Amino acid sequence: MQYREIVSITGLGGLYHLMGTKSDGAIVRTLGDRATKFISSRQHNVTPLESIEIYTHSENVRLHEVFQKMKDSDLSRPSANAQSSEIKNYFSQVYPEMDMDRVYASDMKKMLKWFELLQAENLLDFSAYHADEASEATSTESSPAASPKAEEKPQKKARVKKATAPDETEEKAVKKTARKKSEDATPEKPKAKKKAE
Repeated sequence: MQYREIVSITGLGGLYHLMGTKSDGAIVRTLGDRATKFISSRQHNVTPLESIEIYTHSENVRLHEVFQKMKDSDLSRPSANAQSSEIKNYFSQVYPEMDMDRVYASDMKKMLKWFELLQAENLLDFSAYHADEASEATSTESSPAASPKAEEKPQKKARVKKATAPDETEEKAVKKTARKKSEDATPEKPKAKKKAE
């Protein structure tokens, strides 16, 4: 079981391990009691944790980045049932970039609950994500996409498409005339049958 397989389900508390998907829903296992159940896609939305983003004062960040800061912090973590002011104070110290106006106290409580569930299952290892981010950063720096020559290529493709457009219209016109000829020829067949009779 890995972090990328963990999902949240609307209308249901807790977290779930995504076991498999079907056309009309998903099969999940509850973290903790290990109960397996079928979730109908008509009644619930299944959201992977790795796709959830948190509002900050600049660009949004993935949820696992907040969890990583929580994991690395020496601050005592409040319980999910603590007062909203205490929870907000904790997150403002652990992740000061978080936009406290757009991230509600209920969301913060949910993050605390989820963190505890993930910690109990040893699912707080995000080294794979950090490795992916590092490789993306190095590939964008060494990529020739930033060079002016690479920017010219899409323009050339656009010119080629414009040049081929008239040929396509000619082909359509030829196909239309061929259809008209075949339509004109079809009524003659019944007449030929009548003469034969």
